Amino acid sequence: MNAHSSTAPASPAPAPTVEQIQLARTRLLRLVRETPSWTWQGHRLAELGPSGATVWLKLELWQHTGSFKVRGALLAMLDLTDDQRTRGVTAVSGGNHAMAVAYAAKAVGTHAKVVMPATADPARIAACRSLGGEVELAPDIAAAFARVQQIEQDEGRALIHPFEGEAMALGAGTLGMEMLRQTGQLDALFVAVGGGGLAAGVAAAIKQLQPRCKVYGVEPTGADSMHRSFAAGSPQRIERVQTIADSLGAPMAMPYSYALCRRFLDGLVAVDDDAICRAMWLLFADGKLAVEPAGAATTAAMLQMREQLAGKRVGLIVCGANVDTGVYARCLQRGAPAAP
Repeated sequence: MNAHSSTAPASPAPAPTVEQIQLARTRLLRLVRETPSWTWQGHRLAELGPSGATVWLKLELWQHTGSFKVRGALLAMLDLTDDQRTRGVTAVSGGNHAMAVAYAAKAVGTHAKVVMPATADPARIAACRSLGGEVELAPDIAAAFARVQQIEQDEGRALIHPFEGEAMALGAGTLGMEMLRQTGQLDALFVAVGGGGLAAGVAAAIKQLQPRCKVYGVEPTGADSMHRSFAAGSPQRIERVQTIADSLGAPMAMPYSYALCRRFLDGLVAVDDDAICRAMWLLFADGKLAVEPAGAATTAAMLQMREQLAGKRVGLIVCGANVDTGVYARCLQRGAPAAP
């Protein structure tokens, strides 16, 4: 296992309280789906997973737009003024956040202009446009961030950040609270880390509601900004993103989500692309679930830590399922076990 433990917390961030998370759930009641938590059982999991464990999958891939992102995007837009709704919103994203922003904008009666890197999954670009979003393509993610800042300045659109800020943490917190209502007590929970907003909000909810549950953030080895940030003691930027889990490819950590992750995560686990592909294959073969690489990262981490999870009640957040069919097929082929 390649893990980094959280020891001394960084300067405290104002964490979402249980009361604030519950209020956010109430605000989102008719706008998002309450996705199920499913007890995963199968002969392949029994062979490859932790012995005697009960494994719960939080199926957030069944959320509107196919990922958890719509929770935070909607919360951010519910607070827009009438003037802001008239001017519209903007966002930068490789796919899932762009789709969520387009969906949420239509739901609250505004218009979204999103900037996506030209390398983004074509299926995600098409989906964003089909949801009503205006899409601009930039050469890479760094150029996309620069362009969205220009749009914000020139057009007066409200920026809906892909992972940083209270709305994103609260949205993720509703997911964590929802899961515990469905599963009861957990011994360990795994949540993917991209920019850190999902992990920050989920961990804040879980640790306040079930303090003894161990919460682990999971990062790809080719996009390890949170690992580097924990090691440095402050948010860090990475030189390049190199992973099949492009939804987890944020180029930097940022102060608010970093501080919450440092405060509430019990540790970080790094998984490489081969491990992610093996997890994608297992989720498909045993659970009949077609997930994107980011959605399989938590399963990959559980498989790495199988010995210490024996006999435990384990939660895995399956965060999304937006992936091109050709990419998905190649990942399954890469992750399938060799024929006997």
